[in-house]
Amino acid sequence: MRDDQIVIVGGGHAAAALCAALSEAGQGHRVHLVSEEPELPYHRPPLSKNFLKNLDEPIAPHKAAAWYAEQGIQTHLSDPAVLVDRDARKVMLRSGEALAYQHLILATGTKARTLDALPPSLTNVHVLRHAAHARNLRTRLSEMVTRGKQLTVLGGGFIGLEIAASARQLGLEVTVLEVAPRLLGRSVSAQLSEHVLAHHLSMGTKVQIGVRIDGYEVLEDQLRSMQVNDNRVVIDELILGIGAIPETRLASECGLTVDNGIVVDAFMCTSDPAVLAMGDCAAFPMRDGERIRLESVQNANDQARTAAAKILGREEPYVSTPWFWSEQGPMRLQMAGILPPSFETVRRSGATANNFTLFHMVGDKLLCAESVNAPMDHMMSRKLIEGRLTLNSAALADHAIPLKSLLA
Repeated sequence: MRDDQIVIVGGGHAAAALCAALSEAGQGHRVHLVSEEPELPYHRPPLSKNFLKNLDEPIAPHKAAAWYAEQGIQTHLSDPAVLVDRDARKVMLRSGEALAYQHLILATGTKARTLDALPPSLTNVHVLRHAAHARNLRTRLSEMVTRGKQLTVLGGGFIGLEIAASARQLGLEVTVLEVAPRLLGRSVSAQLSEHVLAHHLSMGTKVQIGVRIDGYEVLEDQLRSMQVNDNRVVIDELILGIGAIPETRLASECGLTVDNGIVVDAFMCTSDPAVLAMGDCAAFPMRDGERIRLESVQNANDQARTAAAKILGREEPYVSTPWFWSEQGPMRLQMAGILPPSFETVRRSGATANNFTLFHMVGDKLLCAESVNAPMDHMMSRKLIEGRLTLNSAALADHAIPLKSLLA
């Protein structure tokens, strides 16, 4: 058994990006990729969008199986890691196989939050984290279209709203229920939240916010109804879009530091220098020292590059400006930076009411930008944030002034 192996646990974007980076450095022959899923790493954003609307659309892998073979990467699919022995530097798989490692990388992602009040195996209650979830949900939505059934979405976050928009485009009657006082309350500004609500209402989606939910009625293997405020609501199919929990079991059980994710430094190293963590499961320090955890493709890809550099003997700290995106029907949201606790907002209008950018300022510095159907504004916003420039609010708001000119 080789003692220089690199074992990557996880099958998401971060794992795929790290495989690519290590292969580019000629180190593919050292890599073992371990995943609980039967698929090789695949593109996940389409699962809540086009994939749900097209019965013929396949899962899109990052790389074909032949690529992994050519690079010498050994894949262990449907064979999750069950134990990490840090003293022996081994990972035990469910099959009983033991993988020795020089470097272990935990890219375990998140698991969907569920309702403790509901049994876990109800056939009409769904989450969306993996390809298997998406395939099952796509089939159910297709059947609902022909049978005239209604979809209820619990949770007004990104996943819930993306699924709601896709279902409306299929022609389904959709109701979104959110217990918080606004949609996307933990992710975007109040101004953008208002626009998102108006957008979904214009699509014909019923939206209720600030609701109280309890009184679940379960019969056999289905949720039949639940109490929403003072009303008993019949459930045909229910989507749980109530957030995600970092998958930290392996890290916790082997004694690594965990705090709303696997705690890492700027180089993706955990409390054990032989073990790194990255992507949705990693809690990392920002430039100001605050420790956060982000769930985005950009974060996964960028942290994979930082992890690859560390494994290859270079120290390149993770300092990327976070950015996110979401497609909800014809609306494309793009966010750059992190929304600060308090800020002043400058609005830059576009050609229509559905095309604008909100710049969130602290003093004369831009810390966050939220763009709606304005991709060029988003690209320039990222550069403005990264440059930490002194900016004039009036210039930002003036659509006649190109944002590119403010970079000088």
